Amino acid sequence: MKLELLLRLAALAQLGVVFLNLFLIRIMKWRPDLDAMPLLLREVFQIHVYFISITLAIFGAITWQFAGDIANAAHPLCVWLAIGIGVFWAIRSVMQWTHYSAVHWRGDRLRTVIHWMLFVGYGAFAAVYFTAANRGFR
Repeated sequence: MKLELLLRLAALAQLGVVFLNLFLIRIMKWRPDLDAMPLLLREVFQIHVYFISITLAIFGAITWQFAGDIANAAHPLCVWLAIGIGVFWAIRSVMQWTHYSAVHWRGDRLRTVIHWMLFVGYGAFAAVYFTAANRGFR
C-alpha cells in the first residue's frame, strides 16, 4: 500500500481512538471504581484522559492534513514529526505488555484478543510513522 494512504488510515484510526477514549469510562464500566478513588487521583485520571485525547486528535489532524508531505519527507519538520509520533506509539505498544498485568485478560478470550489487537495496532502506528521518517534519511 502507498505510504500516504497508510498515514491517512493511521490518522483516522487515531481519531477513532480519541472518540473511544472519551467514552472509555462508560464502555469499561469504570464509574464505581473511579468514584471509590481519592478525589485527587480521580481528577488526575480524568485530566489525563482529556489530554491524551487532545494529543491524539492533534496527531490525527496533522497527519491527515499533511500525509503527503510526511510520506515524502518534504521537510525536516515532517521527518521529526514522524519520529516523534512513531516513538509515542512504539512506547505505547511496549507498555501494553510491560505496564498492564496479565490478570486483566488471562483466561478471558475477548480481553486477550483486545489486548493483542491494541499491541499490534499501536505497533502498526509506530511502523507507519517510522517508515515515513526513514524516507527522510535516504
